[in-house]
Amino acid sequence: MRNFLNAKSMARDLREALAEKGHALPHGVCLELVAKQFGAADWNTLSALIARLGSRRAPLPQAAGWRPTTMTDATKFQLGLDPDTPGVALIEALTDPALGEERADLFGCLMQSVSAGEYRGRKLRLAARLQATEAGLGSIWMRVDDATGAVLRFDNMMERPTDGAITGTSEWTDRVIVLDVPERAESLHYGFFLRGRGQIRARGFDLTIVACDTPVTDLPSPRRKRSLPPHPVNLGFGAS
Repeated sequence: MRNFLNAKSMARDLREALAEKGHALPHGVCLELVAKQFGAADWNTLSALIARLGSRRAPLPQAAGWRPTTMTDATKFQLGLDPDTPGVALIEALTDPALGEERADLFGCLMQSVSAGEYRGRKLRLAARLQATEAGLGSIWMRVDDATGAVLRFDNMMERPTDGAITGTSEWTDRVIVLDVPERAESLHYGFFLRGRGQIRARGFDLTIVACDTPVTDLPSPRRKRSLPPHPVNLGFGAS
């Protein structure tokens, strides 16, 4: 399926199709018509957006030790080192709200994994600094898994009333996660992500063992707090 990046070829096809029907239109007029179809004010506006997006599609330098998650759509995000700022990683959505491409469910994430070996029975503090530019939502996260891959501990700051995920445009902002690592833990996973549009930059990641009395941040969600019935109910599917 073609999209606005194929606008020139679409205008050519439109011109040829109209010519076959006896309607001769200049190529420039067809370009304007295609631009209107994609919601742009005119062809110059659409052309500038195509050029801007095309330049952003150049691959970013990769950060050694970091990788995209399997949930990341590499066609919708570019992830890697910020070419303009040393020591900074960048996740940028390759969609353009001006063309109606914005989708809140798009997800891009950079992460790394390490063994839980030396951290078992301890508490870990993950700290980093984030900066947002017209971002839908950005956050750091950390997860502790057992040998089967089951999640033992998790926090992505999404349920915090304060000091949680960041949105819009912001200055550099410190964020912290603290989790305990059970004795049966096998692996640790952490990183940062962008959901929706815009850009999220990260720097200064630090993973540190902290005192055992440090409060953890993986508070139960309201879903896990719901009241459960003491016994099975309506196993025979009777009418209410």
